[in-house]
Amino acid sequence: MIKKCDKNAERLKRHARVRNHLSGTAERPRLCIYRSLNSIYAQIIDDTKGATLVSCNSLEKELEKQISKKSKTEQAKVVGATVAKRAMEKGITEVVFDRGGYLYTGRVAALADAAREQGLKF
Repeated sequence: MIKKCDKNAERLKRHARVRNHLSGTAERPRLCIYRSLNSIYAQIIDDTKGATLVSCNSLEKELEKQISKKSKTEQAKVVGATVAKRAMEKGITEVVFDRGGYLYTGRVAALADAAREQGLKF
């Protein structure tokens, strides 16, 4: 019998494997992405403290006017730009990019490119 693979379980394995080599420090925190079916979330995390420094997602009320009537990729661009602006306000200029086991295409790439355009280096 053919078993259907669980894509999210495979992604979690990839993410765990990458996280063995990737860590955020106070100098270069980790920009972590989570992509759900309808939303996208981005956090900048200092793994030495175990604390989230900056976060943003497509469900926030302040972004509602910018995001409404846009495609998911365009929403990811808005989230990427917003998280980068918030990081710059806190003095964070360099991050380590953690794509969360997702392929670097579509919404993930759009978020990363928008963050780079706002001045984040990774």
